[in-house]
Amino acid sequence: MKTLFAGIALFGTIALASAQTITFDKTTFDYGVIKPNSDGHRFFNITNTGDKPLIISNVKASCGCTTPEFNQDPIAPGKTAKIKVGYATANAGPFNKMIEVFSNDPVNSRSVIYIKGDVNANAPEPKPLTPEELKAKAKADKKGAKAAKKVAATN
Repeated sequence: MKTLFAGIALFGTIALASAQTITFDKTTFDYGVIKPNSDGHRFFNITNTGDKPLIISNVKASCGCTTPEFNQDPIAPGKTAKIKVGYATANAGPFNKMIEVFSNDPVNSRSVIYIKGDVNANAPEPKPLTPEELKAKAKADKKGAKAAKKVAATN
Protein backbone atom coordinates (compact mmCIF):
# COMPACT_ATOMS: atom_id res chain seq x y z
CA MET A 1 0.00 0.00 0.00
CA LYS A 2 2.90 2.37 0.79
CA THR A 3 4.39 1.76 -2.65
CA LEU A 4 1.04 2.61 -4.25
CA PHE A 5 0.94 5.99 -2.46
CA ALA A 6 4.60 6.63 -3.27
CA GLY A 7 3.93 5.83 -6.94
CA ILE A 8 0.94 8.19 -7.04
CA ALA A 9 2.94 10.97 -5.35
CA LEU A 10 5.85 10.47 -7.78
CA PHE A 11 3.52 10.51 -10.79
CA GLY A 12 1.86 13.72 -9.54
CA THR A 13 5.27 15.38 -9.11
CA ILE A 14 6.32 14.37 -12.63
CA ALA A 15 3.00 15.58 -14.07
CA LEU A 16 3.46 19.01 -12.48
CA ALA A 17 7.11 19.21 -13.52
CA SER A 18 6.18 18.56 -17.14
CA ALA A 19 3.40 21.11 -17.42
CA GLN A 20 2.90 24.48 -19.05
CA THR A 21 4.27 27.36 -16.98
CA ILE A 22 3.43 31.06 -17.37
CA THR A 23 6.27 33.54 -16.84
CA PHE A 24 6.01 37.34 -17.20
CA ASP A 25 8.83 39.68 -18.20
CA LYS A 26 7.47 42.04 -15.52
CA THR A 27 4.41 42.05 -13.30
CA THR A 28 4.10 45.84 -13.02
CA PHE A 29 4.38 48.36 -15.84
CA ASP A 30 5.04 51.88 -14.59
CA TYR A 31 3.91 54.53 -17.10
CA GLY A 32 5.58 57.23 -15.04
CA VAL A 33 4.11 60.72 -15.37
CA ILE A 34 2.32 61.14 -18.71
CA LYS A 35 0.24 63.85 -20.37
CA PRO A 36 -3.54 63.54 -20.67
CA ASN A 37 -4.71 61.80 -23.86
CA SER A 38 -1.24 60.36 -24.55
CA ASP A 39 -0.79 56.81 -25.81
CA GLY A 40 -1.98 54.54 -23.02
CA HIS A 41 -1.01 51.20 -24.59
CA ARG A 42 1.71 49.04 -23.07
CA PHE A 43 2.75 45.39 -23.52
CA PHE A 44 3.50 42.56 -21.12
CA ASN A 45 5.52 39.63 -22.51
CA ILE A 46 4.49 36.13 -21.49
CA THR A 47 6.80 33.16 -21.95
CA ASN A 48 5.82 29.51 -21.65
CA THR A 49 8.71 28.09 -19.63
CA GLY A 50 7.08 24.66 -19.40
CA ASP A 51 7.09 21.81 -21.87
CA LYS A 52 3.39 21.74 -22.85
CA PRO A 53 1.33 24.39 -24.69
CA LEU A 54 0.17 27.31 -22.55
CA ILE A 55 -3.29 28.76 -23.19
CA ILE A 56 -4.40 32.17 -21.95
CA SER A 57 -8.14 31.70 -21.50
CA ASN A 58 -9.09 35.16 -20.23
CA VAL A 59 -7.64 38.51 -19.21
CA LYS A 60 -9.80 40.76 -17.01
CA ALA A 61 -9.16 44.35 -15.98
CA SER A 62 -10.22 45.68 -12.59
CA CYS A 63 -12.17 48.57 -14.17
CA GLY A 64 -13.50 49.89 -17.48
CA CYS A 65 -10.66 52.40 -17.90
CA THR A 66 -8.23 49.55 -18.56
CA THR A 67 -8.60 47.42 -21.69
CA PRO A 68 -6.54 44.26 -22.13
CA GLU A 69 -6.14 42.51 -25.49
CA PHE A 70 -4.74 39.00 -25.87
CA ASN A 71 -4.61 36.05 -28.21
CA GLN A 72 -6.05 32.66 -27.21
CA ASP A 73 -3.76 30.69 -29.53
CA PRO A 74 -1.64 28.19 -27.59
CA ILE A 75 1.85 29.40 -26.69
CA ALA A 76 4.33 26.63 -27.50
CA PRO A 77 7.01 25.70 -24.95
CA GLY A 78 9.81 28.29 -24.99
CA LYS A 79 7.76 30.76 -27.05
CA THR A 80 6.56 34.24 -26.10
CA ALA A 81 3.28 36.12 -26.57
CA LYS A 82 2.10 39.60 -25.63
CA ILE A 83 -0.78 41.03 -23.66
CA LYS A 84 -1.61 44.57 -24.80
CA VAL A 85 -3.02 46.76 -22.04
CA GLY A 86 -4.60 50.12 -22.71
CA TYR A 87 -5.32 52.77 -20.11
CA ALA A 88 -7.73 55.68 -20.67
CA THR A 89 -5.27 58.55 -20.30
CA ALA A 90 -8.07 61.12 -20.46
CA ASN A 91 -8.56 60.38 -16.74
CA ALA A 92 -6.25 62.81 -14.87
CA GLY A 93 -4.50 61.74 -11.69
CA PRO A 94 -2.53 58.80 -10.36
CA PHE A 95 -3.64 55.27 -11.19
CA ASN A 96 -2.80 51.76 -10.06
CA LYS A 97 -4.81 49.05 -11.85
CA MET A 98 -4.89 45.28 -11.56
CA ILE A 99 -5.25 42.88 -14.50
CA GLU A 100 -6.02 39.19 -13.93
CA VAL A 101 -4.57 36.66 -16.38
CA PHE A 102 -6.20 33.20 -16.46
CA SER A 103 -4.33 30.29 -18.04
CA ASN A 104 -3.98 26.53 -18.00
CA ASP A 105 -0.83 26.74 -15.82
CA PRO A 106 -1.63 24.20 -13.07
CA VAL A 107 0.22 26.21 -10.40
CA ASN A 108 -0.64 29.78 -11.49
CA SER A 109 -4.00 29.46 -13.21
CA ARG A 110 -4.73 33.04 -12.07
CA SER A 111 -1.86 35.51 -12.28
CA VAL A 112 -2.05 39.22 -11.50
CA ILE A 113 -0.21 42.01 -13.30
CA TYR A 114 -0.42 45.75 -12.65
CA ILE A 115 -0.16 49.07 -14.43
CA LYS A 116 0.48 52.31 -12.59
CA GLY A 117 1.35 55.88 -13.33
CA ASP A 118 0.16 59.46 -13.13
CA VAL A 119 -1.73 61.37 -15.81
CA ASN A 120 -0.71 64.99 -15.31
CA ALA A 121 -1.05 68.04 -17.59
CA ASN A 122 2.37 69.24 -16.35
CA ALA A 123 4.14 66.05 -17.46
CA PRO A 124 7.20 66.57 -19.67
CA GLU A 125 6.80 66.11 -23.41
CA PRO A 126 7.58 62.55 -24.48
CA LYS A 127 10.87 62.14 -26.31
CA PRO A 128 10.50 61.53 -30.03
CA LEU A 129 10.88 57.90 -31.09
CA THR A 130 13.83 56.81 -33.19
CA PRO A 131 13.10 55.23 -36.59
CA GLU A 132 13.78 51.79 -35.08
CA GLU A 133 11.38 52.47 -32.20
CA LEU A 134 8.72 53.74 -34.62
CA LYS A 135 9.06 50.56 -36.70
CA ALA A 136 8.83 48.35 -33.59
CA LYS A 137 5.80 50.30 -32.33
CA ALA A 138 4.02 49.99 -35.69
CA LYS A 139 4.71 46.24 -35.75
CA ALA A 140 3.46 45.81 -32.16
CA ASP A 141 0.33 47.89 -32.86
CA LYS A 142 -0.42 45.83 -35.97
CA LYS A 143 0.03 42.57 -34.06
CA GLY A 144 -2.14 43.87 -31.18
CA ALA A 145 -4.89 44.94 -33.59
CA LYS A 146 -4.79 41.51 -35.24
CA ALA A 147 -5.04 39.78 -31.85
CA ALA A 148 -7.92 42.04 -30.78
CA LYS A 149 -9.76 41.35 -34.02
CA LYS A 150 -9.31 37.60 -33.50
CA VAL A 151 -10.58 37.84 -29.90
CA ALA A 152 -13.59 39.93 -31.01
CA ALA A 153 -14.41 37.32 -33.66
CA THR A 154 -14.41 34.48 -31.09
CA ASN A 155 -16.58 36.34 -28.54
